[in-house]
Amino acid sequence: MFKQKIIQNIVSKIRHDWGAADAKRDSGKKTPEDILRFDNILYGEDKTWQILDVYKLKSAEGKLPVIVNVHGGGWVYGTKEVYQFYCMSLAQMGFAVVNYNYRLAPENKFPSSVEDTNSVFNWIEKNQNEYGFDCNNVFAVGDSAGANLLALYAAILTNAELKKKYDFNLPSKINLKAVALNCGKYTVRNFDILIKSLFDKKSKYKISDIEITSKITPDFPPSILMTCKGDFLCKEIYPIMKALEKQSVPFQCNFYGTKEKPLWHVFHVDCDMKEAQESNKTQVEFFKSFLQKD
Repeated sequence: MFKQKIIQNIVSKIRHDWGAADAKRDSGKKTPEDILRFDNILYGEDKTWQILDVYKLKSAEGKLPVIVNVHGGGWVYGTKEVYQFYCMSLAQMGFAVVNYNYRLAPENKFPSSVEDTNSVFNWIEKNQNEYGFDCNNVFAVGDSAGANLLALYAAILTNAELKKKYDFNLPSKINLKAVALNCGKYTVRNFDILIKSLFDKKSKYKISDIEITSKITPDFPPSILMTCKGDFLCKEIYPIMKALEKQSVPFQCNFYGTKEKPLWHVFHVDCDMKEAQESNKTQVEFFKSFLQKD
C-alpha cells in the first residue's frame, strides 16, 4: 500500500510537471497550412486511449509511405496531442504519419501498451485504402519509453520465439522497413519504480520482458539511433548498438549537443529547434533510403 502511494505521487508529479513543460513548448502553435489532419479516430474500444490521428500533406497524391509515432513519457505520461506538431513536421517531408494514444501505466499493466501498438498496425492495414497508406513502406519512430515500446514491438514482429509469448494477432501484410529509436531505454539495469509500476505481481510477464537487447535477431528492422549530450538516458544507446552490431542489423547512430552546449532528453520533439530539425530530417532521409519502389 505504501509503495502504491509512492508510485501515485511520482506519477502525479510527472503528469503535472511534464505536461506543463510540453504545453509551454507548444504554446501558440497551430496546424501548418499545408497539412490535412484526421483526428480522434477510434482504433479500439476505449474512446479515451485507443484513438489516433493521421497527418499528411494536402497536396499529396496517391498512396504515401507511413511513419507511426510511438510517444514517450516513462510509460505513465503522454498523449498524441503532445506529439502532434513534431508528427506534422514529419508529414511535411512526404509521409502519412499515424500518431496514437495508448493505455498508460500504472492504471494499465503490461502488455496493454504493446497490445494497443499492435492494434494500431492492424488498423493501418485495414484502412490503407481509405487513408492512402502504402503498406509496403511502413516505418516508425519512438522516443524514451516509446523507443522501448517500439523496439519491443519490432522484436515481436521479427523474433519467432518472442512471438509465442503474445497472444494477439499480428498484421499479416505489414513489415517495418526501418525504425528510429530516440533517447530510448533499452535495458532494465538501474530499473526504477516507473518500470515496476508496469507489472502486476500475478502476471506471467516480468520486468525482463521489456529488456530489448537480448530480443534482437538478424531480422530486426534497420535502425537509426539518436541521443545527445545532456540526455539522462544517453548511455543506453551503447548496449543496443552492440546488440544490433552482433546481429548484423544495419544501423546508424547520431549524437547531438556538446559539452559546451548540451541538449536534453527528447529534444527532437521541439521541432522549432535547429538541432531537432537536423535530427528529424536525417531520420527521414534514412527511412527514404529503404523505400520499396513499385
